[in-house]
Amino acid sequence: MELIKTLVLIVNALSAIAVIVLVLMQHGKGADMGAAFGSGSAGSLFGSSGSANFLSRSTAVCATVFFASCLALVLVMTPSANKDSLGVMSGVKPVASQPAQSTQNKIPE
Repeated sequence: MELIKTLVLIVNALSAIAVIVLVLMQHGKGADMGAAFGSGSAGSLFGSSGSANFLSRSTAVCATVFFASCLALVLVMTPSANKDSLGVMSGVKPVASQPAQSTQNKIPE
């Protein structure tokens, strides 16, 4: 079980780093491809709009892996709960309720 926890934690960290890097590599709508590569957009590796599509799809895939690994971490790290367990209140002993006792047994006449 410890191996699974470690693997999920590593996948979570790597996907988080990948999302950060991919988001920082993307350009805004006003940014020019020529400013990024030093030449015109037609001479870039992915074409005029290919890098934007590639980066946004890669970011979406890495974000999906990140969210899935976060959910897997929650499932793997939570301790198994018994049916009789009360969660946070499992260590608290119940207090027996007693009826309130009055100091006066009779009403003065």
